[in-house]
Amino acid sequence: MTERSLQEPTLLLLTALADAPRHGYALIQEIAAISDGRVKMRTGTLYGALERLLGQGLIRVESEEIVDGRARRTYALSDSGREVLSAEAERLRAVAAEADRRLSAARPWLKGAFAS
Repeated sequence: MTERSLQEPTLLLLTALADAPRHGYALIQEIAAISDGRVKMRTGTLYGALERLLGQGLIRVESEEIVDGRARRTYALSDSGREVLSAEAERLRAVAAEADRRLSAARPWLKGAFAS
């Protein structure tokens, strides 16, 4: 995996798997919950992303079973996926801390600049 930042769908998927293995429908629900309903991942997008993440070794198939005549895979975060997610979380914390620092910095030239 490169040192690039994760795209939001990938970040949300890995985050959804960080605490427990989940199957597809549960991942869709978890992603909606994590994003406070802002991201509604469609089935085709989800399974395409899952296949890509499997190929990259960031997730693994935890189990496979037949439910109501249909195959159901449960996915889990791999050790590599956990490392990538941890690094991304640290990167995001650092960016947020810098944004907070800059927002709270005294900028005399801005004081009153937007006052009406």
